[in-house]
Amino acid sequence: MLDYSQGKGEFKNWIISEVDFSSNALGKCEAIMSLGNGYMGLRSVTEEPYIHETRNLFVSGTFNKAAENEVTELPNLADVTRLDIRIDGERFSLELGQTNNYVRQLNLKTAELIRSFEWTSPKGKELRFLFSRFVSLDNLHLIGMKMEIESLTDPVEISIDTGINAQMSNSGCQHFLEGERRIYNNEFIQLIQTTTESNIDVVLNTTHKMKVNGKEASNDSEMHMARRKVWQTYQFNLKPNDKLEMEKLTTVHTSRDKEIPQEGYDLQKLRDDSLRALQSHVEKGYDTLFQRHKDAWQRKIWDKYNFELVSDNDFDELALRFSLYHLTVMTPAHDERMGIGAKALSGEGYKGHSFWDTEIFILPFFIFSNPEVAKSLLMYRYHGLEGARRKALENGYEGAMYPWEMAWPTDGEVTPEFGDIDIVTGEQTKIWTGFIEQHITSDIAFGVYQYENVTGDKQFMDEYGYEIVFDTAKFWASRLEWNEEKHRYEINNVIGPDEYKEHIHNNAFTNYMAYFNMKLAMRYYDQLKKENPLLLQSLGRKLDLDEMYSLWEKKAKRLYLPNPREEDSVIPQDDTYLQLKQIDLTKYKEQDTVRTIYRDYNPEQINEIQVTKQADTLILFYLLEQTFLADDERISEAVKRANFHYYEPRTLHDSSLSLVTYAIVANDIGEEALAYRLFEKSCETDLGPMMHTSDEGIHAASIGGIWKTAIFGFAGIRLVNGKLTIQPRLPKHWKEIKFTIHWQGQPINFCITPTTLTVEAVYKEKFVFESYGKTYECGDFIEVDLSEDVIKNS
Repeated sequence: MLDYSQGKGEFKNWIISEVDFSSNALGKCEAIMSLGNGYMGLRSVTEEPYIHETRNLFVSGTFNKAAENEVTELPNLADVTRLDIRIDGERFSLELGQTNNYVRQLNLKTAELIRSFEWTSPKGKELRFLFSRFVSLDNLHLIGMKMEIESLTDPVEISIDTGINAQMSNSGCQHFLEGERRIYNNEFIQLIQTTTESNIDVVLNTTHKMKVNGKEASNDSEMHMARRKVWQTYQFNLKPNDKLEMEKLTTVHTSRDKEIPQEGYDLQKLRDDSLRALQSHVEKGYDTLFQRHKDAWQRKIWDKYNFELVSDNDFDELALRFSLYHLTVMTPAHDERMGIGAKALSGEGYKGHSFWDTEIFILPFFIFSNPEVAKSLLMYRYHGLEGARRKALENGYEGAMYPWEMAWPTDGEVTPEFGDIDIVTGEQTKIWTGFIEQHITSDIAFGVYQYENVTGDKQFMDEYGYEIVFDTAKFWASRLEWNEEKHRYEINNVIGPDEYKEHIHNNAFTNYMAYFNMKLAMRYYDQLKKENPLLLQSLGRKLDLDEMYSLWEKKAKRLYLPNPREEDSVIPQDDTYLQLKQIDLTKYKEQDTVRTIYRDYNPEQINEIQVTKQADTLILFYLLEQTFLADDERISEAVKRANFHYYEPRTLHDSSLSLVTYAIVANDIGEEALAYRLFEKSCETDLGPMMHTSDEGIHAASIGGIWKTAIFGFAGIRLVNGKLTIQPRLPKHWKEIKFTIHWQGQPINFCITPTTLTVEAVYKEKFVFESYGKTYECGDFIEVDLSEDVIKNS
């Protein structure tokens, strides 16, 4: 059972707690309490083993393809967290004996996992346990663990097996060759793993320090080695009130690390250097290393983002801190060759692959809050141009056609071909997204546009950004199909964001975003022609831009963009959606778990029903309102309102990406109470009471969406055609929200209450923003009246 009220004093609304242990519901806390630093992610499995546990340790970018019939995925590294503990010769488990005062907590502020309880053995002996763990933000390669066992009543014999266990897999799939193992001086353990296809070396080192009653104990232990495993056994006899302490420090390094040279790589040097690094950590000890880690979190994260929320519902502030925490631990800010997985680094779901989730739901946070990281994420897409161009050629197109699922940048498309069971035929269902869900290409172009407008980073655009936009627009020009009968270009046989509709024609989202992509390319072409003709010349030779410009102009003008219907202003999601049969969706709308519709229908049947998986047409309004298309009458406020009320009753929110879009749009159209309910429900995707929603990992896009809803929805921060607009509409029970965003290279501090907007330019550089129809220039500090009368008359 989860409890969010355990944080007191300085840690109020910082603590996520599990206050009742169940070996049948392990995955939830393993995922939502996972630790990481962007370089690696460690699932927060218990130290002692259980049947239904999932032990995961991932390092970003170490993708491997285990066999010809598999797709590449992040391999599950050797486990260093398991401790086989025996009490008086019997296996320690919370399924045995009696447990009292159990609590497992993730402190979001310090990024430390703590678990404590009192336990009575089957023989009636009482002991107290305390486990602590962190993955360092100060040193990306370091994992720290600590254990305390105190005998409360009787003499007790304790035995502990601890080391490195490489007998791990990805759901049964093995990614590593058998590697060399060694124990140095009965003190330092080293194990080597090498991926079977990508040939990446992983070097893990670990060591232990034992104390009894505060005094360092002898390091004598039994040394063991088995297939893919090396460990030590420690034994202690405790008297009543004796306390055993163990510190375990581990380092993880790989040959894919950015600092490892591509030429002249030497595994032995990596082994030696990583071992020396661990030895230097040992001299400092757990407490000092943890303090450095805690200081790094305060300095790099909490001070930088400067977030505070005063709400009548404490859960709101905790949920937003949870979002900031996981946005940090999931993001490989250290290396531009790496992206963010849909389940982050917290589980095996989606195999560590990156989707459109990044550009639409996660990247905006970094663009506005940490532009350097945003640039790194966009560089990942730039490095992916090679794979995108290859995919376009393989499908008979030109330009860059981005993979629906992306792993290592040059891998190209890595979407699996088959998925869940078809409940009608009993066969595997075909996964079509990798073939025909193509809007990701223009989603990435939108990410470049948003980054350029918010940051003003011309160097990025000159060296990378323009090329991405031009080449993606080139793809769309080759992708459009001419309909001679209707004298227009169309986009047929696609999947839009609503993945319950396959092989449909003229998905509104896909068509409008392709149109945006081509129009954006034309604008950039015209801009460079005036401002940087030499760069345009260079890119023109590489991408045939003169010829492409005329094609974009011709095809964008004739591309079919579904118009709002005259009778109700609803934009057809695709050519047939509005003609499909309607059924009573009540039981699916009220479901406790997602995708229950698949228990009654297979994909072909769902394709024939007027039902939507997630926000599709609705997200179009939110995105295009930020662009130079903002004044297009087809995405006006009235049309947005009509489409919200039409599509929301038909949307099951069977993707964690859906709720946040509907929440933002609901707030925009004045449905504040509904907006907050949708926001709360999106927070509960991972933090809610259902104990199996996160078994395969956290929902990375949903977590990014929590922040989006608060800042871009309730606080009203928006990019609108190159301008910063601020139109807050806070939930009724929010008293104050503070945060920092970056605009055109300058941090801007905001404080918003129901009646005032306070804006501070940190560098005292003048900038302009709009709020409720009025334009303000701020070069220092400004306060804006948000009283109802002022807003009503604006």
